[in-house]
Amino acid sequence: MPDGKVPDTPVEILVDLLKKAKDVATTNGCVPKELTNLLQQALDLASGLDDYLEKMTTQESEPLAELYKKTISHDWDKVYEEGKTQFRLPKECITGHVEGQTLKMLVHMCQARRILEVGMFTGYGALAMAEALPENGCLFACELEAYLKEFAQPIFDKSPHGKKIMIKIGSALDTLKELADAGEQFDMVFIDADKSNYINYYKFILDNNLLRLRGVICVDNSLFKGKVYLKNTTDLNGLALRDFNDYVAQDPHVEQVILPLRDGITVIRRVGIEPRPSSYDEVFRGVMGRPILERMRLDGRVAYVTGAGQSIGRAFAHALGEAGANVAIVDMDATKADSVVKELNVKGINAMAITADISKCEDVQRMIDSVVSKWGALHIACNNAGINMNSASEDTTLEEWDRTFSVNLRGTFMCCQVCGRSGDAKQGYGKIINTASMASLIVPHPQKQLSYNTSKAGVVKLTQTLGTEWVDRGVRVNCISPGIVDTPLIHSESLEPLVQRWLSDIPAGRLAQVTDLQAAVVYLACDASDYMTGHNLVIEGGQSLW
Repeated sequence: MPDGKVPDTPVEILVDLLKKAKDVATTNGCVPKELTNLLQQALDLASGLDDYLEKMTTQESEPLAELYKKTISHDWDKVYEEGKTQFRLPKECITGHVEGQTLKMLVHMCQARRILEVGMFTGYGALAMAEALPENGCLFACELEAYLKEFAQPIFDKSPHGKKIMIKIGSALDTLKELADAGEQFDMVFIDADKSNYINYYKFILDNNLLRLRGVICVDNSLFKGKVYLKNTTDLNGLALRDFNDYVAQDPHVEQVILPLRDGITVIRRVGIEPRPSSYDEVFRGVMGRPILERMRLDGRVAYVTGAGQSIGRAFAHALGEAGANVAIVDMDATKADSVVKELNVKGINAMAITADISKCEDVQRMIDSVVSKWGALHIACNNAGINMNSASEDTTLEEWDRTFSVNLRGTFMCCQVCGRSGDAKQGYGKIINTASMASLIVPHPQKQLSYNTSKAGVVKLTQTLGTEWVDRGVRVNCISPGIVDTPLIHSESLEPLVQRWLSDIPAGRLAQVTDLQAAVVYLACDASDYMTGHNLVIEGGQSLW
């Protein structure tokens, strides 16, 4: 602890007391040397903790470092005396490096998109949490002091994450009422305000559903200099926080833990209480106790995606991996497959590359064998690879026809058949997802692509047939029919006239992005779609409706 700093946390106070005890022992000749040595060991242990945590914690961003330095060096007593703040704000109130990174990590862990901060020193903590939010995330800060908004805003403006922070000046309870009346909800709530109102904030947030299902509440200062557990406490803030901690500990609606970091952070989450048996059904508790988003997870599943080196296949691979699956990237181009594997690995997704031509039966079998050999199973087959060779019907050669059908229909059939014979299918589980096309429903124009249209119509009929034949074995076979997908090739000069014609035929007014298709493949791959089979899921912006 720096010289001159007032000890504020339990560890800092402990260090201060140990220093004083050691000084007494050192100057008193009657104290045994062994006791002096033990005091020194205790002092070394306690005084080294905060410095070590600081050193081992990920370095803060430049805007956070600047904001911390600005806050610590500011004369808050003078600000108060000048009447710019309603309260005398001690520098110790600021969230520091380690605590800021802890809050940031909690935001990442609960995958929060919306955060509510009930605070009295908006600045460092708000920006730290905002850095963990996605680009479209939002942190709503309740702040009593207008001066603090003016103080922090210039640095918020320097940060690419500052735009995520919205500050509302005024009484926190009044602001909470406004948010509740507007039906707002948050994934994470951070309470660091006036201690006497902690219970009121907490009760209002839970009673008015400001916290989303599976959200968390983080409460700062819950150890408050140790005064919450010291028997001789008379400090009003310490007593208020003791009452708050006791209230939360006895609340059957939640479970909680206090992290002994700095002055204590309590992490709280809501838990369900069993209602009357008549209403405790799967709608209420979720199938096998799993809420709907949990049922869309693919943890422990193994998938492959053909044609995954680029475009739709790459997007499917990322989606399945993000949902928790191990993913085999299958492509004829080894370089492209390896590139996608590296992308997935960066995101912490297990992946492998397989070079294969699905029009060759030996490649298909080797592909399946490779996946099962590496991961011991195959649960999800995403048969996406396909080709399109445009020509007028009268000019379509048998070579073009055979090549198109060899990949688009014959190749898809072989992949399905080998998967249908695999062990997981025999054991009663499997998801097969084929990529068809909007061309299976309509004749896209003005381009001429007879062999492609016909082959994709065949993929739909193949899917429908297998979907009915294999459903009693636990295997679901479905397909996705994308519309015209926006790719770099489409924006070439030669295709620009076609793009304008296509756009005029699409009610949505734009081409499909590969990201428009990702949720569909996850849905068809997960348990939530178990009652769907033989279905052609069309995603084309309404083009087939005109």
